[in-house]
Amino acid sequence: MRIVFVGAVESSKIALEALINMARAPALVVTLPPESAGRHSDFADLGAVGRSAGCAVCYTTDINHPAVLEAMASVEPDLTFVIGWSQVCRQPFRDVARLGTIGFHPAALPRLRGRAVIPWTILRDEDVTGSTLFWLDEGIDTGPILLQRLFTVAADETARSLYAKHTINLSEMVIEAVTLVETDNPPRIEQHHDQASYCARRTADDGLIDWNASADAVLRLIRAVGAPYPGAFSIYDGERIRIDAAVRFENPGRFIGLVGQVQCHSERGFVVLCGDGECIDVLAWASSTGRRPPVHGKFHRHAP
Repeated sequence: MRIVFVGAVESSKIALEALINMARAPALVVTLPPESAGRHSDFADLGAVGRSAGCAVCYTTDINHPAVLEAMASVEPDLTFVIGWSQVCRQPFRDVARLGTIGFHPAALPRLRGRAVIPWTILRDEDVTGSTLFWLDEGIDTGPILLQRLFTVAADETARSLYAKHTINLSEMVIEAVTLVETDNPPRIEQHHDQASYCARRTADDGLIDWNASADAVLRLIRAVGAPYPGAFSIYDGERIRIDAAVRFENPGRFIGLVGQVQCHSERGFVVLCGDGECIDVLAWASSTGRRPPVHGKFHRHAP
């Protein structure tokens, strides 16, 4: 089976390596050029991986460009995988491969279609999610399902741990998908569109902490938007301080102060009062100066 593989992020690299390791190396790898790495916080250069396995490589920023379609058609693909590419694949692209085009979505479709799905999964405090391979159609994450694996979202799930669960599933599912397609009667399970929900795009600025929120909500944001994404942050004295890890302060009611105010310095970081009167203890953080905000200093509620 001749495969075209499209992707540009960490999960793309893991899926591509899985195909290569199972002697399913794509005939062509389509990916972003390294100079466009800034488009994704989890960018991965697939060019070197593909070339080392004998794959042809096509760099592009536009998956629907005629030159890309020509490169794809030249290898006469049976199947195309699109994994980790945030651009709508139009019909001329989808029609190149003889058997169709398969996409990946880190949610249990039809729920949580759209963008920034891993952060939204945690922010919404979802109990169960899923990894889904589906046939691309003219909609956004609307095509028939080929494979889906459901699993539980841990109470302390982070963006990194949830990302890892999806990539473990993906590395196994792409191989199973190829096997299913080779049967000439692969599943095409129609989604229940009336049960669909949609996730909006998020930007790095959406990681700004609202200290008026409860301690639980602040901790959830920190877990949801951390690595491999830009992270949660706050502003003190014009300086952006990224907060990578925190826990609930164990002695509720100990500190009486202002919302967003640093109550004390802790062993690894600092303690901040939240809107419900509870505090969080910041364990991992980063700033341009490397200095902790001072005790009784107050974070801005909004970015300047």
